[in-house]
Amino acid sequence: MSVFISALGFGVVTAAILAISAVGFTLQFSVTNVFNLAFGSVMTLSGFVAYWLNQVGVDIWLAMLAAAICGGLISVAINELLYEPFIRHGVNLFGMVIITISVGLIFDHGLQAVVGPSFFSYNAPAGKALHFADFVLTRQELAIIAIAAALTAVVQGALQYTRLGKAMRGLAVNPALARACGVPTRSVIALAWFVSGALAGIGGVALFLDISTFTATTGSEFLIVIIAAAVLGGVGSPRGAVLGALVVGVVTEVGGAYWNPQLKDVLAFSVMIVVLLVRPQGLFAQLANERAVAR
Repeated sequence: MSVFISALGFGVVTAAILAISAVGFTLQFSVTNVFNLAFGSVMTLSGFVAYWLNQVGVDIWLAMLAAAICGGLISVAINELLYEPFIRHGVNLFGMVIITISVGLIFDHGLQAVVGPSFFSYNAPAGKALHFADFVLTRQELAIIAIAAALTAVVQGALQYTRLGKAMRGLAVNPALARACGVPTRSVIALAWFVSGALAGIGGVALFLDISTFTATTGSEFLIVIIAAAVLGGVGSPRGAVLGALVVGVVTEVGGAYWNPQLKDVLAFSVMIVVLLVRPQGLFAQLANERAVAR
């Protein structure tokens, strides 16, 4: 039982990191219809911004805030300078997927050329471990869980109750109608990219804190699990992304504790496949239409 409780604790932490990242990934996709596979690279770039700040004495939580801003700005720049020209030329969804993969590879290999293939880690002690029966979490892990809960609640609340959130939802469901109703689509799309990038930055720092050491490709390697959580929850649904993250995080950690830890990704995708066989649209279906082009 102690093994199960301990694994459950690790699963909750993993789910928190996944939730931050998956909400950012699915929010951007639902508004823009661009399946951005460079998301993991933004996580890594932002995580390294936090690393460089941390190395000169900046507290890791302030560095996380800087990483969020940096991630948001990088995402907006990627869209404006790289994706938008292709979208204006009518590139279809599959073409945009190839482009986003290419952008991610360029970023990853470019960063690796700068920092090298070495392993890096933050100067951020985990803090005193807190024990709840067999449930053991550090203060750092508790902070990550609290940040994840707060961010996902803020995003969901903003989507439900603010004008900008309603504009994003309208743009996600019917872009043409949203434009006809006077929604400033360009501004809303830019905001969606910024929020997505900010969540990628926070998720990247949280991930690097959790795994202790990271490289120039760690974010991209984690992206596959983020996609599993997003698809499991229903791509386009922030609520679904949180639930998908919880399922994937707990199943992979508990399964890894009793089985082979090297096969956590296999467990994640096995769960995703089983769920999608029963419910192909995912646990929550947010998008009401399918578009053949990016916008």
